[in-house]
Amino acid sequence: MKEADKMPIVTVQMLEGRTDEQKRALVEEVTTAVSGTIEAPKERISVVIEEMKPENFGQSGVRAIDK
Repeated sequence: MKEADKMPIVTVQMLEGRTDEQKRALVEEVTTAVSGTIEAPKERISVVIEEMKPENFGQSGVRAIDK
């Protein structure tokens, strides 16, 4: 496999409200899991956190903000 093929980008979508410490730990843990699972070097793994406002996410017909 070419080195360029070992450049995974992981996107995590979640509702806003987590602390900076929680997001830091998430990035570290996701990076470790991906590296161990697909044998990609940690320095080639990117993690993107996309945060959503609760009013912009719904599940089972109910917005998160309305629960």
